[in-house]
Parts: sequence; structure tokens; C-alpha cells
Amino acid sequence: MIKRSEALELLAQQGLSPALLQHSLASEAVLRALARHFGEDEELWALTGLLHDVDYPATAEQPERHGLDGAELLAGKLPEPCLAAIRAHNGEMTGCAPKSRLDYALRCGETVTGLISAAARMRPTGLDGMEPKSIKKKMKDKAFAASVNRDNIRQCADAGLELDAFLALAIAAMAAQAAEGATD
Repeated sequence: MIKRSEALELLAQQGLSPALLQHSLASEAVLRALARHFGEDEELWALTGLLHDVDYPATAEQPERHGLDGAELLAGKLPEPCLAAIRAHNGEMTGCAPKSRLDYALRCGETVTGLISAAARMRPTGLDGMEPKSIKKKMKDKAFAASVNRDNIRQCADAGLELDAFLALAIAAMAAQAAEGATD
């Protein structure tokens, strides 16, 4: 299995933009927190979150390939359940429907990072003190972070977590990740 340091090297080799790398790191944090909550393998889930967009620079103009090419690139580096989740995170385009808890966790976990990040940029305190109710309010505003798929976020229920609890977990994970990054 790929190590985190190797995963970060691979992301750099693929030419991820700073914004996409930040999204990947936030997704890693949220997936790690979800794994901890569900009693799953934290390293596997975190690596899946970290690497889910590894192919994005190469597939940005071919969205139907996004996730499929990433899974091919990661074959032999991650176990099949992780590759299936990477294929399913863009299931609307790839035709790979989510089936497992990890599939749904990646879909909601990576998607919510965009909404939380956008909301944090609008607040003078950033992530500090952010509450699930403020994110739920932003979810209702279709114009706010319009590209974020709210239905994917609601799939936290399919992963086994109620929306308020999921949002609280995601906010806490991203805040901890941001604080770690500030001290590195």
C-alpha cells in the first residue's frame, strides 16, 4: 500500500494546483475523522480522501474519465474498496454508483470541504467557532458555492451519519487540519 509521503509525491507529480492540494488535504482529514467515527481503517480512508482527485489535472476536460483514470493510476497502491470509492465519487459522470459506506463517505466527505471552505472564507474567524447550523443555512442558499452538490453532502445518511453530526465532524476535522498546517 502507498504511504502518505508517497501519496503526496504522486499528487505533486500530477500537477495539482495549490487549491486542489488544499481540497485533497481537507478531504483526507474528513475521511480520517469519518473512519474514526465508524471504527474503520483510518489510514486507508485518509489516503482515499487524499488521493481521490489525483487524476483531476489530466481529466479536467474529460469529466467522464475523472475517477476512472485515478483508480487506474492507483491500482496496486490502494486496495479495491478504495479504488471503487474513487471511481464512485464522480459517479454521475463515470457511471460508477456508490455502494459501500466508504463510497458514500468519500462522496459526502470530499464535497462538504468546498462548502465549509467557502463559508470559512466569509467569516472573520474562519473555521474557528463555525457551527453545523451555519453550514446548513449555506446549503439552502443555492447561489452560495453554487458548484457544491448538496445532494452528495446529504449522502452522509447513506454512510450512516445524520447531517448535523456529519457537519460537526467535518468542521472539526478541517479545523484541526488547518491548525496543523499552520504549525508545520
